[in-house]
Amino acid sequence: MSDQITQLCQDTEHVHSREELAEKLKLGRPLRIQLGVDPTAPDIHLGHAVPLRKLRQFQDLGHQVVLIIGDFTAMIGDPSGRSVTRPPLTHEEVMANAKTFTDQAFLIIDKEKTEVVYNGDWFSKMPFQEVIKLNAKVTMQQMLQREDFKKRVAEGQEVRLHEIQYPIMQGWDSVVINSDVEIGGTDQLFNVLVGRDLQKGEGMPAQVVLTLPLLEGLDGNKKMSKSLGNYVGLTEAPSEMFGKLMSISDQLMPRYYRLVIGEDFDTERHPMEAKKYLAQRTVEIYHDAEAASEARADFENKFGKGKVEDAELPEVPCPPAETPMLSYISQIYADTFHQKRSNGDIRRLVQQGSIQINGEKQSDPKAALTLKTGDVLKLDKKRLVRIG
Repeated sequence: MSDQITQLCQDTEHVHSREELAEKLKLGRPLRIQLGVDPTAPDIHLGHAVPLRKLRQFQDLGHQVVLIIGDFTAMIGDPSGRSVTRPPLTHEEVMANAKTFTDQAFLIIDKEKTEVVYNGDWFSKMPFQEVIKLNAKVTMQQMLQREDFKKRVAEGQEVRLHEIQYPIMQGWDSVVINSDVEIGGTDQLFNVLVGRDLQKGEGMPAQVVLTLPLLEGLDGNKKMSKSLGNYVGLTEAPSEMFGKLMSISDQLMPRYYRLVIGEDFDTERHPMEAKKYLAQRTVEIYHDAEAASEARADFENKFGKGKVEDAELPEVPCPPAETPMLSYISQIYADTFHQKRSNGDIRRLVQQGSIQINGEKQSDPKAALTLKTGDVLKLDKKRLVRIG
């Protein structure tokens, strides 16, 4: 029992409470472990994987996972950690995202041990009188204790009334599905505690709350987010996944070791080897061992051993002679890597010595390019292309 509790509480930020979790584990039945997700985007990244990996731990111990797809709440928009109101999505957009989201979630959690439910099944049928009754179960003072609401009010920014509904609705999910344990990120603590209160108000046993750290993105500052471009997607190509992970800072590695691959960071290992191991192990988890080995070999051919001629590189069209460097490279980022880079960004890459043609650094951002088929153009420390 104590070993289970230690395992389940490992890498969590908040547990409310270990004693209650121990009591629930003594019930001798599979517990209902819930995670609610609002599919506001179609793809899952390594940040999403942190709570999903915790769900898998519960499944491996014989418990039942309930994945709540917030097809109704996603149309409101979770205000957690936000300084402005989130733009609403249509139900069609949410359901399209939900399809790919759940497909990718099953790369981590066991589909056969997962119950998938949609909170639109109960909220869309709730008459307005029931909405009023639900609102009566909490106070305005309680809602305004949320840090993001409190901060926005103090700064004179708007808090829309529909946003205040969000934690109430998320809490009601716990009542409807009879949750024993709810998992969420640290930014969800207020919402999941509302779920406890609502369960108690209905005469139900209160769920245990486990919150998990928010994984920083590749920049090491803000949490991983597709909109910020600092993410690693679970379905990205092995070589792209490997290359992205090789770009993280040494300071970030111990955190990625724990939250991404579930291992302790070996301080005795050389930082470069440690980073390669992290990248290879991650690719192995979401693809397979062969793909991980090939991704490592491909990376080392590109950047470590000088055998770039053996590496698989994206091919880009050969530009006309005397093409301006800044506009051509900016176009490659947009067309090949789906990233927006300004002329100023490209100019800084040139000044840093990142832009190279066949290994030769380009020093003049105002220069024109004359390239030929087969040339290798290096854009930054993790992106190279071959001229077609």
